[in-house]
Amino acid sequence: MSFQFPAILVGSLLITTAAMADSVPKYDMARTCRLDHAAASGLAISESMKNCMRDEKQASAQLQTQWSKFPAAKRAGCVSQNTIGGTPSYVGLLTCLQF
Repeated sequence: MSFQFPAILVGSLLITTAAMADSVPKYDMARTCRLDHAAASGLAISESMKNCMRDEKQASAQLQTQWSKFPAAKRAGCVSQNTIGGTPSYVGLLTCLQF
């Protein structure tokens, strides 16, 4: 009985990860840009936000059109990797998938 619980837990995690990889995840672009770009650059916050939002929107659009072309295992792995640290980005996800 003690081995069934971990097996069920692992199985449910695999199903959840696979389900996440079925479609492009939804990220909060404004939050990502605020936290990552404005604080790390010498640009004014409004300029940094504008550039970051542009890049995120372009990457999101590219992911929408190319998502199904990437192998499911690669998508699942990149989605998981991209959420480490709490500020996932479409640019980061696309970069992961392309390499």
